[in-house]
Amino acid sequence: MDLNPADARFAARLAELFPEDVLRPVAPRYLEEPRGRWHGQAGVLALPHDTTQVAQLVRAAGDARVGIVPYGGGTGLVGGQVKPDGPAPLLISLERMTRVRGIYPTENVMVAEAGAILADLQAAAAEAGRLFPLSLAAEGSARIGGNLSTNAGGLNVLRYGNARDLCLGLEAVLPNGEIWNGLSRLRKDNTGYDLRDLLIGAEGTLGIITAASLKLAPIPAALGTAIMVVPSPAAALELLSLAREQVAEGISAFELINGEGLRFLTEVLPDVRQPFDGTPEWSVLIEFGLSSGLNPQEQLEHLFARALERGVVRDGLIAQSQAQRHELWMLREQIPAANRLIGSVSSHDISIPISSIPEFIMRGREVVAGLGPFRINAFGHLGDGNLHYNVFPPKGRDRADFATMTPVVKRAVHDLVDEMDGSISAEHGIGRLKADDLQRYADPAKLSAMRAIKSALDPLGIMNPGAVLV
Repeated sequence: MDLNPADARFAARLAELFPEDVLRPVAPRYLEEPRGRWHGQAGVLALPHDTTQVAQLVRAAGDARVGIVPYGGGTGLVGGQVKPDGPAPLLISLERMTRVRGIYPTENVMVAEAGAILADLQAAAAEAGRLFPLSLAAEGSARIGGNLSTNAGGLNVLRYGNARDLCLGLEAVLPNGEIWNGLSRLRKDNTGYDLRDLLIGAEGTLGIITAASLKLAPIPAALGTAIMVVPSPAAALELLSLAREQVAEGISAFELINGEGLRFLTEVLPDVRQPFDGTPEWSVLIEFGLSSGLNPQEQLEHLFARALERGVVRDGLIAQSQAQRHELWMLREQIPAANRLIGSVSSHDISIPISSIPEFIMRGREVVAGLGPFRINAFGHLGDGNLHYNVFPPKGRDRADFATMTPVVKRAVHDLVDEMDGSISAEHGIGRLKADDLQRYADPAKLSAMRAIKSALDPLGIMNPGAVLV
């Protein structure tokens, strides 16, 4: 169904309905996204104060058949927060809706509005003696509504799960302007279809999340962090198995690091301190978060000794202080920054069945080598099967030299992912970047059901048009 632009007449109508401070000029930052692939457009920008105003905005857009783009922190990597073409939309930013409505330590629950910044929620939980475990690189600016709308992953998925796993209930505005009051704090509630799971990961195409009931966890009594050199990705998986046998759910993170990523750091971020004299081709960053009475450093030492005896590790460093722990995590967190400075030909956020990851890395190398003299940095959250598989130009060459190869590389990598029963989007979502890929690789029955749901809930097609489904 054709949509109308959010033009001057629509803006004038909104000005009659809302206080003067709700409508704002569209600043450039609202039309940008981190990777610079698209420049968005917006006819009107609205900053509502509360859920009632969000509902009024949605109803007004529906009446005028104007598209809506919900806006969180603007940190999404697949373009879901910008609309580069078509009729200019109404952009609704929830940045004013930041209130923590309640923390219930005995329940391990926090209720917060969708505009709250992730790092602020982590701090609020810590003040209450609890942990909100969702953690990702953009946590200083990402907002929880966006995290839920994209089902964000991050560093602690292995232990605590994705954003979906950390949410008990939602408050949301549906495409017809109705407010769904679903802020349940219940762990068990089998009362029909789960609208919460429907809206989480929908990227604003089925409604606007305005608040959420979030799961908290006890703060681990002690943390231990180590980096261990492994001979291969297969050895890294064996190390993960040994760690699970030893501390079970005490593993907070298990990150695979490729030597190419470390060489990129040397090339463009030489001030980042690296723990080994040489550059290991494969290493693993491990973090244990254990309860009182267990010493994570001793557990890491025991794990290293067992793994060394089996030939699973070759070298290692266990952090002896908070400063050393910070250095190890800084190493991991600066790898994406180095990737951006090098400039990829094609980047992929994929997941593979965990036991198949070594085979995928081997076959992926062969596939990419057949396309050109590229460098590959395969790294990421090994414990949950999520790889950031990024392909770069040869040293001394620029990504622009291979611009025509981007779709070829992307197709080849995604074909292999699909062949090996993986997913072409592990934690970043579909947005606009992967909407065509979803059509290519998703199960036809799933696509049919998704379109039926979209049509039923959003018959006018006003919610984030062009994202996810094309």
